[in-house]
Amino acid sequence: MDCRVINRRRHTGLQQLSSFAETGRTFLGPVKSSKFIIDEECHESVLISSTVRLLESLDLTSAVGQLLNEAIQAQNSTYRTGTSTLLFLVGAWSSAAEECLHLGVPMSLIASVMSEGLNSCIEEVESLQVPIHSVCDHIDSTETFSGLSVSLYPSLQIPSGTGLVQKEHDLKDVTSQSLAFCSLSGRPVKSPQLFRLQAKFEADENISRTPQTLKNNLLADTHCRKSVLTHSRHFSRTDRHWISKPRGFLEQLSAAAPKTYSCSNLAELEVGLSHGDPSSMRLVDEAVRLQHQNAGRQRGSHTGLFPFDISRIFTCCLPGLPDTLSCVCPGYITVVSMSTATLVKELQNQPVRVVLVEGDLTENYRHLGFNKPANIKTVSESVKVQQDSSEELWTDHVLQVLIKFNVNLVLARGNVSERLAEKCTDSKQLVIGSVQDSVLQAFAEASGAVQVAYLTHMNENCVGSGVSVTTWRSIPSDTIDGISRMAVVLKTEGINLVTVVLTSPVIAQMQTKEDRFWTCASRLYYALKEQKVFLGGGAVEILCLTHLQSLAGQSVNKGNQDCSGWLHNTSSWLASSAALYRPTVLKCLADGWHRYLSTLLRNTAVYSSDSEAATSIQCHLQNAADSGSPSSYILNEYSKLNSVILNLGISDKLEPIPRVYDVVTPKIEAWRRALDLVLLVLQTDNEIITGLAHTQKSSQESEGFLFL
Repeated sequence: MDCRVINRRRHTGLQQLSSFAETGRTFLGPVKSSKFIIDEECHESVLISSTVRLLESLDLTSAVGQLLNEAIQAQNSTYRTGTSTLLFLVGAWSSAAEECLHLGVPMSLIASVMSEGLNSCIEEVESLQVPIHSVCDHIDSTETFSGLSVSLYPSLQIPSGTGLVQKEHDLKDVTSQSLAFCSLSGRPVKSPQLFRLQAKFEADENISRTPQTLKNNLLADTHCRKSVLTHSRHFSRTDRHWISKPRGFLEQLSAAAPKTYSCSNLAELEVGLSHGDPSSMRLVDEAVRLQHQNAGRQRGSHTGLFPFDISRIFTCCLPGLPDTLSCVCPGYITVVSMSTATLVKELQNQPVRVVLVEGDLTENYRHLGFNKPANIKTVSESVKVQQDSSEELWTDHVLQVLIKFNVNLVLARGNVSERLAEKCTDSKQLVIGSVQDSVLQAFAEASGAVQVAYLTHMNENCVGSGVSVTTWRSIPSDTIDGISRMAVVLKTEGINLVTVVLTSPVIAQMQTKEDRFWTCASRLYYALKEQKVFLGGGAVEILCLTHLQSLAGQSVNKGNQDCSGWLHNTSSWLASSAALYRPTVLKCLADGWHRYLSTLLRNTAVYSSDSEAATSIQCHLQNAADSGSPSSYILNEYSKLNSVILNLGISDKLEPIPRVYDVVTPKIEAWRRALDLVLLVLQTDNEIITGLAHTQKSSQESEGFLFL
């Protein structure tokens, strides 16, 4: 059991938020560390690597814990991404708000200035958005995610750098093949990376590598400070000149205009959104392309805007099987009992008629809104009816209806009566329950079936046709989770359904694998839906940090001049307080971003200490401030750092550095939810401690423990 010391002399609610958030800091960034959660009572353990699964395993019975859980669940249910960022910022900004209280800042000013500061940051980072309007225009002719990732080495590095300063032995200028999808202009790298988020791309044995002779020649030229890298086939750099200065400094003679970015290739977008999980994104790519092919066949051509419909993509988890069996298949794949194996084999060679049930397939099920008459008892004179149970009568009636309309397959959204399922299997009808609404809708569209609430109300017009039932693969019956089950494939001509089969020999990793797939799919879905992404790798956060520091500096210099622009209709006392405390609040808010970036760096295993990470961040902040335009500085740094192959280690392997992207709305909503939660706890759980009794308490009595 983990516990945290709570100082009751300070804000208890904010401390609790910080304590909860501290447990999930290893989930930030692409190189995540899994956690074993052990139940103290039954001593059972579970392996987790996501914020949502972490909160499911913690004691959240307190009011603060419930609020935190609601915020995380809302983010996850809506976007399925951004929960780790939300959790970390909740902790960082809770500590910031607590520090403001400790410094005597009025609570109302903390809330107003933090809200205004975040809104200002959201407006500022719009300059780092990248349009992706044409990524699906040539999806059939562009490189696939698998083909692109094969050309990448296991370590996928995200842009960073410390500006124009770099020790000479850290710089390795090499020539790289141009990435056809990336319109960048190469520029020399002059610093160690700021954000080297290693995406852990899976290395293939057949990865094409640069010949050793070329490597040696390239690495031998690293002492030349005037070497210039050409990375893009669209831009030349004849107009850029660099001069050497003592101790390895480089200086650009003419100021470079800020770069403009666009993404016009689906594979590039998927690599940038994979965030260290190429295996999951590879499955997403296959699902998207298969869905595109299905949509093209329905339209008769592949022209027009292709919509990525995530509601028509499903997962089927088969624990106990090798990872190599994970794949993407058309149609709907689900798991059924081995008792239906004989029936499935018989149905394989014939077209199947299907009926769709929109509720439970049980005797006592009633549709939504049905009110059973009270105090009414049905009496029958038939002795046979009295002897038979009502369920048996209902089961026989349903079976007769299915036989009458020659139905072989029943798909139900809800639960299925076990007795009915057994009788149907004996009568050559396959019944499958717990089917998602989108699956029922897809089969209704493709087969012509009409969903019904009760099978007893079915007629000929409700029955669909042309459905095929096949087994997925010939695998041992006891391989799937150690239980006698088998996977079946249901599909029909023109159906718009794609199933991603996820397998893992380690059962404890199955939930994590499914969560990661949906996270990658959701990132791609919202990117295509919004037609824009953020430059990733911490670029957005470093701009927020720079912007807040600039605002804090302006407040110090201008004094009371700007207070009216932040707080309207306030008293003169509050206005003067705002001018006094505004820099302090902004600095504390910026410290939250700094903690975020520092943790991001530490989790990449590139920086060995917080001080080393902080030094790298501070160098970027100084360069951005000196540039006069932080956004232009970040854009230019991003351009040059993505145009080289940089190896900071002792290995001689050449590592390509593709771009990294973040989705826009999920990220911004995670920020907003984090700050809203902090301000809610700040304003509703404020503790006012007065009186002589408090001063006489011992230090032990002023502290408590929060058990997680």
